Amino acid sequence: MRDDEVMNSADRRTPEASEPVTLRVITESNRMSIEGLRVAAGQEAFVDGVGQSLVEAAATPHARPWYRAVYSGKAPVGFVMLGDDVPPGSPHIPWRFYLWRLLIDARFQGRGYGRAALDCVVTYVKTRPGADVLMTSVVPGEGSPMGFYQRYGFQPTGQMFNHEQVLKLRLEEIPAAN
Repeated sequence: MRDDEVMNSADRRTPEASEPVTLRVITESNRMSIEGLRVAAGQEAFVDGVGQSLVEAAATPHARPWYRAVYSGKAPVGFVMLGDDVPPGSPHIPWRFYLWRLLIDARFQGRGYGRAALDCVVTYVKTRPGADVLMTSVVPGEGSPMGFYQRYGFQPTGQMFNHEQVLKLRLEEIPAAN
């Protein structure tokens, strides 16, 4: 693997894993294994799969999609996609920095990988000029990831985006090694 494929500056470890959690570029050599990641049964209503996310990213370049595979050591465990410095007036995403997708494979859920991946995302977004807020949206309902995001520090805004509740994370309130 080339050094430029791993975001070493966003290296985090989960409480259970000795291997670092990193964000890596999706390449032809790892794409199939990343597209094979799946959420737990019943969670499909809350997050689109990797394949569908990559199709959406390709179809909406004006939303400036930035996506990476989430790895623990050499094992792919998830996927993340952002709207990265989206220009004002974008018809697809109305915020500059938007956590568009976060998916942790069912086999790795409940072990700290989601939080570690979000730490990596926050570390990255904090490097972006003028980034002070990270937005996301969550489908409400039984089994929703709302609690996960609120425990991390996201706050409900009272807004809806399509059929999802909008959450805001003020980046200056998040310690460097959350």
